[in-house]
Amino acid sequence: MSKPKIGIFGLTSCAGDQLAILNCEDELLDIVGAVDIKSFIMAQSELKAVQDQMEDSRFDLALVEGAVVTDEDEKMLKKIRDNTKLLIAIGTCAAWGGIPASRNDLEREELYQIVYGRREDLFGCHKPRPLRDFVQVDFSLLGCPIEKEEILRAFSSLLHEDVPVLPTFPVCFECKLNENLCIFKEKDDLCHGSVTLAGCGARCPSHGVPCRGCRGPVDEANIPSVYHLMKEKGYPVADVERALRTFTYNAEIPQ
Repeated sequence: MSKPKIGIFGLTSCAGDQLAILNCEDELLDIVGAVDIKSFIMAQSELKAVQDQMEDSRFDLALVEGAVVTDEDEKMLKKIRDNTKLLIAIGTCAAWGGIPASRNDLEREELYQIVYGRREDLFGCHKPRPLRDFVQVDFSLLGCPIEKEEILRAFSSLLHEDVPVLPTFPVCFECKLNENLCIFKEKDDLCHGSVTLAGCGARCPSHGVPCRGCRGPVDEANIPSVYHLMKEKGYPVADVERALRTFTYNAEIPQ
């Protein structure tokens, strides 16, 4: 039986999700032995244009990091989608838009003029958006960056032709399992654990840091309820909206 052909790609991003794959360390050789990695620029010693690598072969699975920020990103993403059977969005930028898509009160054109001065050419950039706004995404691995254990479980499931099973409950549940005091209740800190998808082991609250929602919203998250609880705690409306849209720009915010 031939090994599945894998491609790992990055659009506009910090490359932290690709680095998380490399950081599997002890398990990395097992992964490499089980799949045929045809494209992974970050791990290659011999550089070759991604477009050329896609011309050379088709993929059984493509993992794509980053938000679509430029015309080149969009073109590359659509090329990847045309050349793969399954496409997985890795990381919150790919799945939700992430930090690049965070709400900003200034228009993008105005931001570019402030940073670069007057220019007619804005480098082909537009508002950052998640992969699903442009192509069909078959599965998402969330996080900023993605979690090592979820990467390994996903590879294992896909190699057995199963759909990876990931958490469907919020970070608050993991926080209770860790027997943490509730940061939102006890410290009045702006914490997003009740509406954020679990899978990180409540890492931030376990170290006394409020959850910032980097894994995106849990399914059927009651964001309006949390919004009003935050207002009752005395947080300004603008702070609440900005916090809820830090990683998921299109979060539902009641008026």
